[in-house]
Amino acid sequence: MFIHHLQLVHYRNYEQLELAFDNKINIFQGFNAQGKTNVLEAIYMVALAKSHRTSKEKELVQWGQSFSVIKADIEKKHGNLKLEMQLSNKGKKAKVNQLEQRKLSDYIGTLNIVMFAPEDLNLVKGNPQHRRRFIDIEIGQISPSYLYQLTQYQKVVQQRNNLLKDFRMDKKNKLEMLEIYNLQLIQYGTKVIKKRLGFLEKLNHWAKEIHFGITSQKEELEIRYQSSISKELMGLEDTEISELYEQKLLKVKEQELERGVSLVGPHRDDLDFYINRISVQSFGSQGQQRNTALSLKLAEIELIYEEVGEYPILLLDDVLSELDFQRQTQLIHTIRDKVQTFITTTSTESIDEETLMQSSLFYVEAGLIRRLN
Repeated sequence: MFIHHLQLVHYRNYEQLELAFDNKINIFQGFNAQGKTNVLEAIYMVALAKSHRTSKEKELVQWGQSFSVIKADIEKKHGNLKLEMQLSNKGKKAKVNQLEQRKLSDYIGTLNIVMFAPEDLNLVKGNPQHRRRFIDIEIGQISPSYLYQLTQYQKVVQQRNNLLKDFRMDKKNKLEMLEIYNLQLIQYGTKVIKKRLGFLEKLNHWAKEIHFGITSQKEELEIRYQSSISKELMGLEDTEISELYEQKLLKVKEQELERGVSLVGPHRDDLDFYINRISVQSFGSQGQQRNTALSLKLAEIELIYEEVGEYPILLLDDVLSELDFQRQTQLIHTIRDKVQTFITTTSTESIDEETLMQSSLFYVEAGLIRRLN
């Protein structure tokens, strides 16, 4: 998987921008607030139809303009494709080879990416929402059906929450409606959980192997799925998960009615990390937490390759300076010669000479980019 050409129109601080890429590693250097991250965000946007920085898409359109366009010419093993993302006050449109895609779930996954930013180093100690987002984004890239099931589940949760909040107004009719929502919640929630468990099993395999190497065969990493339904779900069939889900909903029914919110399901689930069977969240050092985050990101790369037969695009947003020499070496060793990578940095001093020699260097200043080599 390779991006050959990127074009931006009215995107953030770029009036017009065209860039061609011919190397595996592309480094964008410049001071802060010049537009380096905007380039990586645009690649993220054209791949996943969302920003990793904001949910307000109007912020992506250049000030004073009514629309924004991102175009990317990409190469895949089965041929070349032209991707396009249009943003305006009417919403967004995604195109492949100039054909508009009716559903974003059909579009997402055409270009696979892995993003690694400083905030991802807090993946282990951060809030559960961050970890759920991490797993949802990665599964969504390799499974369009997962995106559909997740979207439907989230709609039911929202509708169910509204009903729970208004329950005291009309108990009889709302009890009947609650039962309908429960059935939908279980239907979609079970599929979401099942997909997550399958993904986690594969992620565990790669993360364990990579982490073992990073720590010189001293530490064994394990990722566990923490469900609000039951402690043990791995290996269960859909019907068994659905039965446990139904039982749990009955147990928390009065509590949900009292609090006016849905307390059970994948929107409440989390990931736990263990090194040598000891919780990294509770007892891991900062170094162990960073090793775990790095292992997860490198595992994502290998997992996507295993699933789609091609390596994804890697976006490293000002993260190399946050990693020590050993972790940098492990990262560069993994990506070199096989993963097209886009790096933002204020200085290239932390990047080894061999990597620099194999890279395309771009200098970014006030929304203007010039190639240095």
